[in-house]
Amino acid sequence: MKWFRKAAAPESAGTQAHRGAMYEYGRGVPQDYAEAVKWYRKAADQGDAAAQYDLGRLYENGWGVPQDDAEAVKWFRKAADQGIGSAQYNLGVMYLGGRGVPQSAADAVRCFREAADRGDATAQNNLGGLYHSGQGVPQNYPEAVKWYRRAADQGFPGAQYNLGMMYANGLGVPQDYPEAVKWYRKAADQRFPGAQFNLGLMYGTGQGLARDFVQAHKWFSLAASQYPESDAEARDLAIRNRDLIAAEMTPAQIGEAEKLARDWKPTK
Repeated sequence: MKWFRKAAAPESAGTQAHRGAMYEYGRGVPQDYAEAVKWYRKAADQGDAAAQYDLGRLYENGWGVPQDDAEAVKWFRKAADQGIGSAQYNLGVMYLGGRGVPQSAADAVRCFREAADRGDATAQNNLGGLYHSGQGVPQNYPEAVKWYRRAADQGFPGAQYNLGMMYANGLGVPQDYPEAVKWYRKAADQRFPGAQFNLGLMYGTGQGLARDFVQAHKWFSLAASQYPESDAEARDLAIRNRDLIAAEMTPAQIGEAEKLARDWKPTK
């Protein structure tokens, strides 16, 4: 007697994408980017938007495949057309830098806006930056403030810093040093070195809050420790400002500031 076996159901795109993620991040299997590419591609070819985005990332970074901006753009576009905000954002980055596509600030604005309207904080901040600088759109400080604020309200430190800068300089909003301090502090508390530096300046000059050399010294020290090696010029400037402040302080005050910097803990 011949028995007929039920054919195995084809693996779903979601399962294939999940398997790709396991190989990309080494979850339960040895990390293997080439294997991740294989499984993401299977899912992406079935129209899985998240897998299309992930495959674009791997091409963008050259993980498991030769680095290929044009191929990254191809997959980001497919995912973006299905409403994946991260893909819309990445496509905007590619347009802004002219990677895999002709450089176009106007197309970057369009892509960032699509992602920003979906609540992507990084895209909101970048869109604010383009309105701030007038790239791809007419320069518009109030519109820049609007998008910086949307990202800042989501806790994005770069946007909090940018919003602080707008208040400090009176761009798109009335100049308001206390409000600038408020936003610098939110970003500084998340290790954002530019905000830590500016908070040191505000304490050192007494803009927006009481002048306090101990706090200024602390924030300059923290900024110097947070700037990456690639930004040695900014780090050195923070050190020079800290040393200028120290020249006006007593040894006890310097000791207090150094302890505050050592004991400082970020909020995130």
